[in-house]
Amino acid sequence: MHYWWRARNPWFGRVFRTFVVLAFVLGGSSASGRWQHAPQLLSPLGAGWLAATVLTLLLVHRYPLPLFVLTAASAYAYYLSPEPGGPVIIVPTIALFVLTRQKGPVVAGSTGAGVLAAAYGVHIIVAQTFALSAWALFAVVWMAAVIGIATAVRFQFAAVAARREQADEHRHRMAEQERLRIAREVHDVVAHSLAMINVQAGVAAHVADRRPEQAKEALLNIKAASASALNDLRATLAVLRSGENRAPAPSLAQVDELLDHTRAAGLAVELHGEAGDLPAPVDGAAYRILQESLTNVVRHADGAQRVEVRFERKPGTLVLIVRDDGRGTVQPTPGHGLRGMRERATALGGSVEASVTGQGFQVRAELPVEGEK
Repeated sequence: MHYWWRARNPWFGRVFRTFVVLAFVLGGSSASGRWQHAPQLLSPLGAGWLAATVLTLLLVHRYPLPLFVLTAASAYAYYLSPEPGGPVIIVPTIALFVLTRQKGPVVAGSTGAGVLAAAYGVHIIVAQTFALSAWALFAVVWMAAVIGIATAVRFQFAAVAARREQADEHRHRMAEQERLRIAREVHDVVAHSLAMINVQAGVAAHVADRRPEQAKEALLNIKAASASALNDLRATLAVLRSGENRAPAPSLAQVDELLDHTRAAGLAVELHGEAGDLPAPVDGAAYRILQESLTNVVRHADGAQRVEVRFERKPGTLVLIVRDDGRGTVQPTPGHGLRGMRERATALGGSVEASVTGQGFQVRAELPVEGEK
């Protein structure tokens, strides 16, 4: 019960751990006084001293360096006092561990060396001798062990954080790639279908009074194009809702239908060559590049009457060329269409070039075909 509050409030755990350490230190010191050769009870002053030393751990995560120095000095002074011994050494141990975790072994080691040097100076003054006891060796080994363990934990946590960051970056990158892929699919479907619908609607409006049969044919083409666009959009939205890759896979097997849509827009289409058998990714990318190229001809080629589509197979490469005879063609400003075509080709290791020719505009795509040499 109330676990959610504990998770959101780090002070709960710090207070709990501090009081556990306080109980351990007071209990251990009291027991140590009773078990000594000459029993000596822990005085109220000694108990208050120990409690004040332990309670500094409440702020050790915020001020690790000064509190390590303070707790080490307090523990050393306590052991020099007539109070019974005990496990108060655990307090500077925790402070040193936190200091190493937060600041690193260099800061912790230099601070610990300074503390040991200061303790040795006090020993010289109090004991009136430069000789060292076994406790000095214990202090050095203790400090090295704490810093070593804390450094290992620090590196382990850093590695876990790095792996988590890499995983988050990978998920973000994959989500961005999927977003761009869906955006390209939606753009290609909508742009192509709406371009055809726009042209056919213009034809229907122009001939509605004089040639009703031709207007009827244009309306039927609009119906077919809109139905195809709706089907593709429904499939794409289903992928978005389910998260599964169940979108219709475009293929050059549907190239005749694509060319018929362009012919219905009033353009003469010439097809040269064959794409042949292609891997699914290359097949889908080639279809979308061809679709976007034809859409651009319908929408932007001024006075275009003819479109030439050419497939060429080279060793390890499929070349797709779409050329129109539009008048007054200028170098285009890259938009979503050209950017999408280049992204599809680049994802496969290929390229797309769009350029103005003497008789219109040309798109040339080169897509690598794996397994061919």
